[in-house]
Amino acid sequence: MKLAPPRHSLLVALLLASGLCHAQGWNYPGWRDTPAVRVKAQALLQTLNAELLAGSSATRTLQQWCDEHRMANPARIRALRDSQTRKEADETVRRQLQAKPDERIGYRRVQLVCGERVLSEADNWYLPSRLTPEMNQALDHSDVPFGIAVRALNFRRQTEQVKLLWSPLPAGWEMKMPALPPTTGQLEIAPQVLQHRAVLYQAGNVPFSVVVETYQRDVFAFALDGEK
Repeated sequence: MKLAPPRHSLLVALLLASGLCHAQGWNYPGWRDTPAVRVKAQALLQTLNAELLAGSSATRTLQQWCDEHRMANPARIRALRDSQTRKEADETVRRQLQAKPDERIGYRRVQLVCGERVLSEADNWYLPSRLTPEMNQALDHSDVPFGIAVRALNFRRQTEQVKLLWSPLPAGWEMKMPALPPTTGQLEIAPQVLQHRAVLYQAGNVPFSVVVETYQRDVFAFALDGEK
């Protein structure tokens, strides 16, 4: 007899399916393809980037972003753990973690979700030997965000690389706004808009985690100009 999938698995599948459905179209008012909207989108992208760089936790920053832009009620960030994906640590990751040649490196991939919107996908490599058994248990068997699971370490975050994966305006726009084509409808936003690579350090400047966070277009899933 075939068993029904766990309720948690069904929830994850529904959320992922919802994200794929919404990715095919943009149904939020105000996102017309006009010069003014492109400037607003540029400002929003740079604001999010600055807030992420200034914060010690991407989860907390996204929580505030979700709340300020009324993206869900309640505005709460949840982590959906992908237990199927596995990415081995390359030499760059091992070097950044200062791992011993034979030391095991853990891997975790999650989606950070506000409501039913996937705001970020995060790949995280970490050293279990530098965490407590309770932290490793939480990371292996729950959907708790990484930063929350290890917050007792009072860690600091150092961003190593920032990539703008999408820009609504061409390079040099601030010197002279180029002529844009006539409005054709909604502004086309790339599926992925921003990526951060960071190293987390515990006391004594000891690295224990490398994270690559890729922010999705749904960070803009709200109406512009107060439209509903």
